[in-house]
Amino acid sequence: MYGKTICTIVFFVFLIASYSIYMGTVDPTPYFSQLQSLPRGISSSSSSPCNSTAAQPLRVFMYDLPRKFNIAMMDPHSSDVEPITAKNLPPWPQTSGIKRQHSVEYWLMASLLRNGGEKEAVRVFDPESADAFYVPFFSSLSFNTHGKNMTDPDTEFDRLLQVELMEYLENSNYWQRSGGRDHVIPMTHPNAFRFLRQQVNASILIVADFGRYPKEMARLDKDVVSPYVHVVESFREDGDDDSTPDPFEARSTLLYFRGNTVRKAEGRIRLKLEKLLAGNSDVHYEKSVATTQNIKVSTEGMRSSKFCLHPAGDTPSSCRLFDAIVSHCIPVIISDKIELPFEDEIDYSEFSVFYSVKEALEPGFILDNLRQFPKEKWLKMWENLKNVSHHFEFQYPPKREDAVNMLWRQVKHKIPNVKLAVHRNRRLKVPDWWL
Repeated sequence: MYGKTICTIVFFVFLIASYSIYMGTVDPTPYFSQLQSLPRGISSSSSSPCNSTAAQPLRVFMYDLPRKFNIAMMDPHSSDVEPITAKNLPPWPQTSGIKRQHSVEYWLMASLLRNGGEKEAVRVFDPESADAFYVPFFSSLSFNTHGKNMTDPDTEFDRLLQVELMEYLENSNYWQRSGGRDHVIPMTHPNAFRFLRQQVNASILIVADFGRYPKEMARLDKDVVSPYVHVVESFREDGDDDSTPDPFEARSTLLYFRGNTVRKAEGRIRLKLEKLLAGNSDVHYEKSVATTQNIKVSTEGMRSSKFCLHPAGDTPSSCRLFDAIVSHCIPVIISDKIELPFEDEIDYSEFSVFYSVKEALEPGFILDNLRQFPKEKWLKMWENLKNVSHHFEFQYPPKREDAVNMLWRQVKHKIPNVKLAVHRNRRLKVPDWWL
């Protein structure tokens, strides 16, 4: 009985409302237009105080470490008499060769020294107002500088720097407050910070990939994947915009690879690919080491090729991928495990070709596919590649949407999860290892 009564009432309400709209008494347009005017994905509550800082740059407190932890490795005569500033920061040396690929730590530090401009992160000097804390220890350069290999006795200096740094951080109230979770630590060399990595596994790590890290230490939900810093000269750097009437025909080599063919782990595929690919007239596959002269040769080779091969190195990623991108050479990526930088913002399938390891090792598979690759599709991917290449440029001063600003934006994306973990830890009062 009650059901029939309710249905009758609903029917009459609907009838009256319909009649009112029809007669013009009620105009529903404003209500619908207000709903339609809201941007997609944004609710009407987006103007609340909790969301008012969404467009604000990340506020970063940078520890003022002694220079032996950073720029003294570039300039042994550097003195701790005065703090490092934008004016006295030494430029990254042009003769650094292969060391440049792991120099992300330098460019992040440099970006915080410079004021002004459109930046994703700004330096604050009051740690209480900071969203994140940057630790300017050049761990990759330390590995590359102190000892020629991991068994060299000189690597002891690298270990002692890590010990001293951890003593410094663990005495910091801000490290203690979060357990290091809101601290940003760059370590893009696969052997960087190798002695004491377990002590920083809660921090936001800037890594090139996860090839040398166990899952309990480094993972995508808390860490940031960075590009390697390219070592070949980009078109942007030499003033050439890579404009040619027919770039497809101008690039006479189909597939290009020049690099070390003896690698570890997944990188062993390079020797197998050499047997499959070398000797073809439209393929350049050459064993090489990274010297200043060889880097110049690779620059010209990539610029004259349609596709550039990117097999794994000692870890799933390598600098070669980003050399190809700034050379506007379509990357051919062979890996089953690779993690790519900025992939939440950039769709690599729009300018790269992907093959699994199994596909790549099937005789003729890669070359048959690339030889039949439609010219129109290649040209579209080439244009897309040109449009994204600026995201992989490291420079000082930084520019809008370059690699440095993209990295800081990635760090900013991690902060909500960091705050959640810290707040839960305080509320539940559980030990740090629980989270």
